[in-house]
Amino acid sequence: MTTASPEQRLSDPQSGHSTHALPLSHVGMSNIALPVRILGQGIATRADIGVSLDNPDARGIHMSRLYQALPRLSHEELSPGAVRQLLECALDSQAGLSCAICLQLRGELLLERPALVSNAAGYKAYPFWIEAGLDESGYHLALGMEIAYSSTCPCSAALSRELAQQHFLATFKSASPSRDEVARWLASPAGMPATPHAQRSLARIHLQLRPHRPRFPWLDLLEQAEAALGTPVQSLVKRQDEQAFALANGQNLMFCEDAARRLHLAISQLTDPCAFRIEVRHLESLHGHDAVAVSEAQLSPPS
Repeated sequence: MTTASPEQRLSDPQSGHSTHALPLSHVGMSNIALPVRILGQGIATRADIGVSLDNPDARGIHMSRLYQALPRLSHEELSPGAVRQLLECALDSQAGLSCAICLQLRGELLLERPALVSNAAGYKAYPFWIEAGLDESGYHLALGMEIAYSSTCPCSAALSRELAQQHFLATFKSASPSRDEVARWLASPAGMPATPHAQRSLARIHLQLRPHRPRFPWLDLLEQAEAALGTPVQSLVKRQDEQAFALANGQNLMFCEDAARRLHLAISQLTDPCAFRIEVRHLESLHGHDAVAVSEAQLSPPS
């Protein structure tokens, strides 16, 4: 005589029939804590995973099977292939119920970045998200990252220069000042009567990736974007680094439209995406609202 296990003896209302015969587009879980490995680091992420419930008579899916599939991503470097294998495994666990599955991972990539001039260095956190799906049309994969940078307003810079010119003319009305007098005036508070306003700004870059690529383009994306902007925020800075940052801001005056176009041209040079969306947000120091610009492109069909 075979004795049923404790689990087999428990009731399972989920395996019953629905009282309302309707399919559902998405059923799953969100905000699941999941450790992954990226660039050799252990990263804490939050995962959302769900499937379609295509069987209208089924009361529910096997949620615990989705949860049990997720740790597959913790055992090796996170890659497009590993994500696809997880989706295939999790979707197989819902046989007879579902024909589509989706996954989102959210976390922060922590990278050591050098200072601008000195030999100092510090860590910066880059928020990221991965969106993946598997359905009858194939495997879909996207990578998003958020990059913080500084933006100095071109209009404010021009108005500040005008004030400096006016103060110069008012100070040296009738005389022709010597080079040393002008140098002393420029170094004094009077030589900079106004400063242009700058603000911390955010670029959110969303890449639709070619699904068969071997790796995620973490560093390619960051380095291309930060080089295009010219003023990524810094971590540890010494005085010479702060001066170099002030110079970089002065040489990279940007409206939000300028930043969006710079990033568009830079991201277009990457070989990874088949499409992308860029949103820049300048968290205004002059206004109580933000300035926003968006740019999108469809580069080629995913292969």
